[in-house]
Amino acid sequence: MKVNLSDGEWRLMNRLWEGEALTITQLTAALQPETGWGKHTVITMLSRLEGKGAVVHDGGSPAKRYSAALKKEDAAQAETRSFLDKVYGGRLGLMMSAMVDSQALTQQDIDELTAILESAKEDK
Repeated sequence: MKVNLSDGEWRLMNRLWEGEALTITQLTAALQPETGWGKHTVITMLSRLEGKGAVVHDGGSPAKRYSAALKKEDAAQAETRSFLDKVYGGRLGLMMSAMVDSQALTQQDIDELTAILESAKEDK
């Protein structure tokens, strides 16, 4: 499932990906300190996310409980692909070259990437 999430939707989804289903009141309380959002903003965001198929709710009482229908790994993969396509024309090599040129990679990053590439090479 390909779903594009806004920055705000990522924040809300991150709360839902933490585990248990949450009510609107619980989500508002959790998000308010970092976002300043009130209940109506959270309701609007949940409605949009339900429309995208990223969130579901139970019909329980006294309050609906919302949970993620979209896996975090799937959202991250789609976001990464979208970014790569948008900024670097889908070319991973261009992105890595830009990272190297800007000295944005630490030795730990380089070691991790090397291990990933070696593993991919072995799988081929």
